Amino acid sequence: MHSTWTLVQQGGALMIPIISASIISLFVFFERLWSLRPSKVIPPDLVVLALERSAAGRYREAITLCEGSGSTVSAIMYRGLKKRGTHRSHMKEALEEIGQIEVSYLNRYVELLGTIATIAPLMGLLGTVIGMIDVFRAVVTEVGVQGGMVNPASLANGIWAALITTAAGLSAAIPAFLGYKYLIGYIDRLAVELEEIGLSLLEAVYPTDSEIDPLSESSVESTQ
Repeated sequence: MHSTWTLVQQGGALMIPIISASIISLFVFFERLWSLRPSKVIPPDLVVLALERSAAGRYREAITLCEGSGSTVSAIMYRGLKKRGTHRSHMKEALEEIGQIEVSYLNRYVELLGTIATIAPLMGLLGTVIGMIDVFRAVVTEVGVQGGMVNPASLANGIWAALITTAAGLSAAIPAFLGYKYLIGYIDRLAVELEEIGLSLLEAVYPTDSEIDPLSESSVESTQ
């Protein structure tokens, strides 16, 4: 039974970048899972409180809540509330702009997984081709020395060693591809939820279709 290190040695130099790519993909996947946890992206308590304060016209309190949180949704709500003005469209544009920026932050490093899923099998195939070239070159040399006799055992040994890199490349690519698809789908769901929260905030500040803010902070504070 060959040990893992023996297989790595048999696979040749291309095993090093394949193994490195596999380690990087695992690191990126778990780093994104940690960074995309609910408390970091969309804390439900913060959203509820900020929307309640905004619907009541207590915008300064809502802004303070967002300032005290380092979450993605707080950055979006904060930017929207700070851009609140006489026109509904101003706030809507601000929410859309900051939303696109924050979603791009959520997608950081995810494309690296897709790149690894694409390149790893190619590196494995390249290693196999190089290995097969060495095998047949050895066969030609052996035929010349032994007068047409080829040792089937040495030929089979060379072929299986050459195929190690293909297996390694696929072993690195499959988890990377699955992780990539999972993160893409998860981030898409987060983006939709963030957009819905932005629209809810817009409706809380502008409960009617009128362009004038019916809950201006000055009027609310004067009644308190």
